[in-house]
Amino acid sequence: MKYTLIIYESPAGFEYRNTPGKAREYWDGWSAYSKALRDAGVFVGGAGLLPPDSATTVQLRDGKRHVQDGPFADTKEQLGGFYIVDVPSLDDALEWAARIPSAPGSVTEVRPNLETPPA
Repeated sequence: MKYTLIIYESPAGFEYRNTPGKAREYWDGWSAYSKALRDAGVFVGGAGLLPPDSATTVQLRDGKRHVQDGPFADTKEQLGGFYIVDVPSLDDALEWAARIPSAPGSVTEVRPNLETPPA
């Protein structure tokens, strides 16, 4: 079954990406984690995302498109990236989620993917 590991980072977590003395450790952790997923044969896809201030939000109201710069939600944690894994069970997905490199304030949500009904 496919699961998406949705990674939320705090502002401090996003700062780690470019902080001298911390950035290399941050990125090395993600590279090692991605390699482990691939080596285990469970990697389906995924991507890191730029910080929330690079977001553009689109809403449809009364049939018209409304575009706004910045993230939709004003929360402490913002979406930092995701992985899609194909594993036998939720327990396996949780095991992989527990191995995600954590910056301060990081949270990972594990959610089963919706299976598309046959055409």
